Amino acid sequence: MSADVLPGVQGPLHWAGFIVFVVAMLALDLFVLGGKTAHRVRTREALAWTAAWIALALAFCALLWSWADAELGREAANAKALEFLTGYLIEWSLSVDNIFVFIMIFSYFAVPAEYQRRVLVYGVLGAIVMRAAMILGGALLVREFHWVLYLFGAFLVGTGVKMLIFADKKPDLAANPALMWMRRHLRFTQEYEGERFVVTRDGVRWFTPLFLVLALIEFSDVVFAVDSIPAIFAVTTDPFIVFTSNIFAILGLRSLYFLLANLHGRFHLLKYGLALVLVFVGVKMLIADFYKVPIGLALGVVGIILAVSVFASLYSSRTPRRRKSS
Repeated sequence: MSADVLPGVQGPLHWAGFIVFVVAMLALDLFVLGGKTAHRVRTREALAWTAAWIALALAFCALLWSWADAELGREAANAKALEFLTGYLIEWSLSVDNIFVFIMIFSYFAVPAEYQRRVLVYGVLGAIVMRAAMILGGALLVREFHWVLYLFGAFLVGTGVKMLIFADKKPDLAANPALMWMRRHLRFTQEYEGERFVVTRDGVRWFTPLFLVLALIEFSDVVFAVDSIPAIFAVTTDPFIVFTSNIFAILGLRSLYFLLANLHGRFHLLKYGLALVLVFVGVKMLIADFYKVPIGLALGVVGIILAVSVFASLYSSRTPRRRKSS
């Protein structure tokens, strides 16, 4: 059985089980492990959560392989596992670019470190809902109109080329349309009110700057989802794998943010690698009817691109620059 004609993971128990797992993990973080407490997230805590989410994603992949091996056969199991790993790696790497935008937003509004965790908690919850809706819509479009995949591919190639051209250009946050609209139409307090998003004074509702930050975080995730959702459909059209790989990447987004918040300057070449990944998956989608890139090869190419960009970034940031002679 070839990978391109594999049946999807359609069982309702799979969907229900995964959703219960996500809700349980979010509840554990929110109500047991200090998610509701305003505090500065240290590197050790962020590293532990990042490692935990990666381990959970790999464990889920093992369970997926085990089920597919029993129900669909060894060849199908290997293909499904590779689809999940490739999709997860792509979504996880694209989330890094999202993190750099989060860093810019938090810096622009001078959000205290102890308040950032709460914003990201709600940001992750909103992202899960939005991604689920977009994945469902994308899956329906692909099922009914196969040619949509060509539009996705062309869009990814164009986005990747645009990222390569404007990689060094910093966005002007003050000119963001959503930010300007909210400032014109909503009342905002001058100072932060702890972790509160809304306060009432003399019967009048005021929004705090933290609400503004949260709105921009959600808006930026919608923008990034427009890139990431088509990218995963270049790997597989199985809605379950598209959904689970996306959600695992999102669940690890918050801890990864705190891990990279103080190191983002050392990954200045990663944006070029992400742009090349988008171009690659876009081309893969465009040529699918003529040549189907093996999923294992796709995983290797994406991994090599990201590894090279990361190591090149670390090497160049550690190499002292020669002073220009006067």
